[in-house]
Amino acid sequence: MPRKSRINKAKSNDPRMLVEHALPQDHDAGRKTPPRTVTINLSESPLSWLHARGHLNERQLLAGEKLREDYEAASMGAQVTMKWDAATLGRQKRGSHEPLAQSERMIMAKQRFDGALIALGKDLSDIAWRVICDGEALSGAERVLGWPQRSGKLVLKIALDRLAAHYRLPG
Repeated sequence: MPRKSRINKAKSNDPRMLVEHALPQDHDAGRKTPPRTVTINLSESPLSWLHARGHLNERQLLAGEKLREDYEAASMGAQVTMKWDAATLGRQKRGSHEPLAQSERMIMAKQRFDGALIALGKDLSDIAWRVICDGEALSGAERVLGWPQRSGKLVLKIALDRLAAHYRLPG
């Protein structure tokens, strides 16, 4: 029997995207009670999910968020539409310094991101990129990398500790 899910927007100004999934063990045709459900927030990142459940400390969360911030500031993610930021508006002088400053910020963020991945090394950078930057679930990353189940959390924690040292976070 396929899983039923129901999507609810919490409030109009609330960025959470809540999905209700029926638990698989409750799909028994002979049950008289309705199946139990679990609510999942789709807008929550895997890192914040792990931190909220006590699997990551504050320093590890901050290190992961710093890497994700550099990744997003470098605009390395998928682009959907054209950016119109560089267009001049009204009677402004041509040759505005804002697009140049934005491109410089992007280059610096890309350099910080590349430096962090070099500090992680080949083995740790893959799991860090998948979970932190791409937002892939740990179970999916383990499956793609060919790792045993439940090994990804330990390796991710090692990667986050190394990132925290690279970014010189206190703790």
